[in-house]
Amino acid sequence: MKETMIGVIGGSGLYEIDGLEKATWQAVESPWGTPSDEILTGTLDGVKMAFLPRHGRGHVHSPSTVPYRANIDALKRLGVTDVISVSACGSFREHMAPGDFVIVDQFIDRTFAREKSFFGTGCVAHVSVAHPTCPRLGDACEDAAKAAGITVHRGGTYLAMEGPQFSTLAESKMYRESWGCDVIGMTNMPEAKLAREAELCYASVAMITDYDSWHPDHGEVDVTEIIKTLMGNAEKARGLVAGLPARLGAERADCPHGCDKALEYAILTTPDKRDPALLAKLDAVAGRVLAG
Repeated sequence: MKETMIGVIGGSGLYEIDGLEKATWQAVESPWGTPSDEILTGTLDGVKMAFLPRHGRGHVHSPSTVPYRANIDALKRLGVTDVISVSACGSFREHMAPGDFVIVDQFIDRTFAREKSFFGTGCVAHVSVAHPTCPRLGDACEDAAKAAGITVHRGGTYLAMEGPQFSTLAESKMYRESWGCDVIGMTNMPEAKLAREAELCYASVAMITDYDSWHPDHGEVDVTEIIKTLMGNAEKARGLVAGLPARLGAERADCPHGCDKALEYAILTTPDKRDPALLAKLDAVAGRVLAG
């Protein structure tokens, strides 16, 4: 058994955790750059928590400039075992309405301007992201959402777009009708891929703010309406987060789905060909497998 530490990455509108005991903002240095912000740590109902505002306090990072590698590495360095991503999104489904939450389980990655891996020349690795989220964490998020009175949908495909602009009508219709996506956002990729490389369990909670641009009764995305819904969603998200410690517990066994062993056979570069400089940067992310 290992000690649980829940890491919450807060998206637009969510910038704190209510009721955190011994709450302290602390800077975490990472060889992958400076994280989005300092990380708020403390305990909630006896369980260690860490909170990182994805865009930084004051919303200073666009989806493309979020330092995803530094964020995931910093959480791993702090001892985080389970990452809950909370983010705003648009909906492609009539029954997934603004104000509802979706526990995402699949992604289509259409981002192109971001570093997507900790590995590369000098240490090549390929992890599986066939199932990019952790069902155990998804269960906890679903239960906590229901207990908080949130309308929640279990399962959905998240289209990750580069942004920062919203979709054209043609894109929105294609993602919905041809590609079968359920929600659209700008920040869960490469975050989910990096969490898998760092052997962290990851769950995505998508908070719906709008119907993107496909809906005939809603037209284009209205930023004013989004912000209004965003504030309500943030309050709901704090209720969901408050219910996680009781469901995940202060101690945890190995992940039954293998998230925490994702690198077991992933590194292909032979030991004699590995770049020492890159290995030094991988000390937190891949230390478990590189130490041997």
